Amino acid sequence: MSAFRYDLPASLVVFLVAVPLSLGIAMAAGAPLAAGLIAAAAGGIVAGRLGGSPIQVSGPTASLTVVIAGLVHTYGWQATCLITILAGAIQVLLGLLKAARAALAVSPAVAHGMLAGVGIVIALAQLHVVLGGSPQHSALANLIQLPGQIIGMHGHKVMVGVLTVLVLLVWERLPKRISAVPAPLAALSVAATTAWLLNWDVTRIDLSGAIATWAPPQVPQGDWHHVAGAALLIALLAGAESLLCCTATDGMHNGRRADLDRELCGQGVANMVSGALGGLPVAGVIVRSTTNIRAGARSRSSAILHGVWVLIFALCLGGTIKLIPIEALAALLVFIGIRTISLGNARKVHGHNEVPVYLVTMTGVIVIGLAEGVLAGLALAALLALRRLTRVTIDKREEPDGRLHVTVSGSLTFLGVPHLTQELRAIPTGTAVDLDLNIDFMDNAAFEAVHSWRLDHERLGGTVAIDEVHDQWYTMAAGGARMSPAKSPPKPAGRWWLPWAHRRRAEPAMTESECRLTQGTQEFHRRTAPLVRPVFTELAAGQQPAHLFITCADSRIVPHLITSSGPGDLFTVRNIGNLVPRADSDPCDDSIASAIEFATGILNVHTITVCGHSGCGAMAALLDGPATTAHLRHLGRWLRHGDSSLALLEGGADGDDPDTKLDRLCRLNIQQQLANLRTYPAVNEQVQAGTLKLMGLYFDIGSARVEVAPPGAPDSPATVTSLASEPERR
Repeated sequence: MSAFRYDLPASLVVFLVAVPLSLGIAMAAGAPLAAGLIAAAAGGIVAGRLGGSPIQVSGPTASLTVVIAGLVHTYGWQATCLITILAGAIQVLLGLLKAARAALAVSPAVAHGMLAGVGIVIALAQLHVVLGGSPQHSALANLIQLPGQIIGMHGHKVMVGVLTVLVLLVWERLPKRISAVPAPLAALSVAATTAWLLNWDVTRIDLSGAIATWAPPQVPQGDWHHVAGAALLIALLAGAESLLCCTATDGMHNGRRADLDRELCGQGVANMVSGALGGLPVAGVIVRSTTNIRAGARSRSSAILHGVWVLIFALCLGGTIKLIPIEALAALLVFIGIRTISLGNARKVHGHNEVPVYLVTMTGVIVIGLAEGVLAGLALAALLALRRLTRVTIDKREEPDGRLHVTVSGSLTFLGVPHLTQELRAIPTGTAVDLDLNIDFMDNAAFEAVHSWRLDHERLGGTVAIDEVHDQWYTMAAGGARMSPAKSPPKPAGRWWLPWAHRRRAEPAMTESECRLTQGTQEFHRRTAPLVRPVFTELAAGQQPAHLFITCADSRIVPHLITSSGPGDLFTVRNIGNLVPRADSDPCDDSIASAIEFATGILNVHTITVCGHSGCGAMAALLDGPATTAHLRHLGRWLRHGDSSLALLEGGADGDDPDTKLDRLCRLNIQQQLANLRTYPAVNEQVQAGTLKLMGLYFDIGSARVEVAPPGAPDSPATVTSLASEPERR
């Protein structure tokens, strides 16, 4: 009941918009004017009650006027009503088969082009009515006859049309108190009142005999194949418009999302009711739905009530419609038709290179017909999509070491094989080639082309190293694996973080480490440097890190990887055991002390982090005793800085197994080194002032989990909190 106080006024606003639009659409379609009101009532009450959208408003739509006009001309009005019933039944069947989502696959360029074409057809036809004549049988005929119609135009009728358009243009710019009245209603009211006061010679609307002349739907006389095709066309066009409108309105309100299959069923039942009562086909209409939302509607009650008001108006107040000049309705349709040619929609399709689809659809609708234009647009959209999917980009770049780096991007299908083969065959024989396949699909023809070229190139003395950035299409095909539906697990495009042993190329064994380093730098220049060069250019002027990061020299610890940091974020110090000698230690370690002084005194870091890890070799050496490092004089001397951490462990409980002891010592060592940091006066002063924060991290290598250890007394238990749970949930 709380929503009803919003739905009631919204329904009245939509009703005032629906009446003139419904009458105009019926006139443009060549149907009885009452058919527009019947469709508005059926769409509002039936589709509003049974549909899946809580806020969408349905009724007669301008996009179907061309189809309806052709059916009325071919079969007559009663037969067109039966075709509408059949179209509704098809929609119900499609909704029950859960086929509603398929309608969303229609290219927006086709939909926008169709609406623009229909708008031009309507505008050209109704312009003849405004000038006092009659519309011709086609848009081209209307265009050809337009100059003669202008010469023989009737003054009063033209003045009514011009007045209607002027009101529509200026109405929304008036103060809100006035423009709250819907513009179509205001334009028709002004035009009707002016024509009545000045006694202009205009054509009036007459609904007085609409009920008396009503007749039930009739079976169409003609080829049933054409009748079935017409019913299917109406079902698909009306259904697609309803579902696209439904999806658009979902983004305009915060209520429950629409059930598209239920909406399609509701539209089908509404079409069956409308056709049985002698009404136009029904669809969700974006103008009325948007008006409904802006008027504050909260539930489906608004759409239902709007249909009730239309029904009451048709039954009780239909006589007032005779005051409306037909020329004013025609001018309203001309205005609406021109408004469907949206420059905003044209810009959207231009941004996606779909202007040809838009233009072909629009031109086809105008010149040939609605169905033919839509089919032409869909065919062109499919061809362009196929062309994009089969587009292959090949980039060749010679490296400083003489190797040729070739990157193939796109989808490798038989359509791209000629271009691919031409580019590969152009590579000189004997060249060392690094071939990167940055592809998302490879069919058999493409595989054969790449594989045969590789064999030929290697047979003639060249080398080919293939790296597949995404799925391993080539590797699986070369190994005889089934390509569909199974694929390899997806891999990220950038693999700089993988160990060398996990990468693609095998290096000569004699200088393996050196080759891996040089090839690593080459790969950096090739892939990563172009991406990070702007960042490093900015950092070249100086560094301003926020963190001093003290961690172990262990090769398994990668600070940037486990902290997701980038260049310039961390001022990093690495040593054996992530130790921080006390400021008063003897001998003093100038390396660590100078790094701390520089970070706190020059760089003004905000945080100092000590990062330990599981399985630390330095901590294991402390547990084993000095004998293990007796032959390593410098290492043994350095590890004395860890004796205080070992003392914490020995002061705890005994009886733990060696692995547990090592883990406890690794964690206690973090706390001890944080305490050692406080022995530096500059650090202690900034911590007390609140300008510097100390924190500890513990990296469990086996599980790749990072835990945070807040600073505490060195003799307190090592408390850690996992950082992995939250990212895992995401």
